[in-house]
Amino acid sequence: MIAGPKKDPQGAIVKSLLSRRGSLLDNAPSFLVRQKAHSPVRFVVPEIHAENEPEDDEAPATHASTRVTPLRPAAVPVQQSGKQGLQAAQLTEVDWLLQQGVLSTFRTFQSFGYSASLLFYPRDLVYYAVLYHEGAIWRVLKAGDIDAAEPAFRHYVEQAMRLADAEMRRAHLEAQNEQFSRLIAESEAQIERVRVDLNRGGDHDQEVALKQQEVRKALAQLEGRRAAAQAQLNKLRRQLHQLESTVNESVPHLPSLR
Repeated sequence: MIAGPKKDPQGAIVKSLLSRRGSLLDNAPSFLVRQKAHSPVRFVVPEIHAENEPEDDEAPATHASTRVTPLRPAAVPVQQSGKQGLQAAQLTEVDWLLQQGVLSTFRTFQSFGYSASLLFYPRDLVYYAVLYHEGAIWRVLKAGDIDAAEPAFRHYVEQAMRLADAEMRRAHLEAQNEQFSRLIAESEAQIERVRVDLNRGGDHDQEVALKQQEVRKALAQLEGRRAAAQAQLNKLRRQLHQLESTVNESVPHLPSLR
């Protein structure tokens, strides 16, 4: 028998590595940098010792996987905290800007001695959330965006309302106490007027009782005098009637001319 040509194991290994590298590079992620097509490709051919050679002419079934590492790390975006976020501002800075009259008032809130304002500096596109106490600047936060300044302003409004709650309660209680004092004074005055009326009514009652007693006494006297006068009048009438009768008896009866 004539033996056929003996297969080259190293050539089979190189061919297998080339085919595996092509498939790996075709399916590699986008952040990996692929090697240029015209660049030479270098592979390290493993040494094959006689004791490791397969007895038959077939290529090994498994090969060591080729490790592909990225040439540069993937770029991770870093979130920067620019002037969008809140920052603490100096009180003198806002004082100076207010004195210059360069701030625009977007919003304002006031409750007793506490107030809050949302100010805008057009030149630098900066917003200031300011908390006042008795008209003086107490705290200031600034931001380069209205979305960041609005919550700061609302926070100061809530703080001003919370601090003014005691002032509101005190004002309400003072008003209630003044109202009670006024009602008490009015009630006392009304009671005094009723007492005076009662006293005056009592005095009048006594006066009326005395007057009625005097009137009844006078009526009794007048009634007695009337009765006496009536009796005397009747007596005098009887006497007059008797005298007239006597006079009429002495008149002669003369015949008439007819």
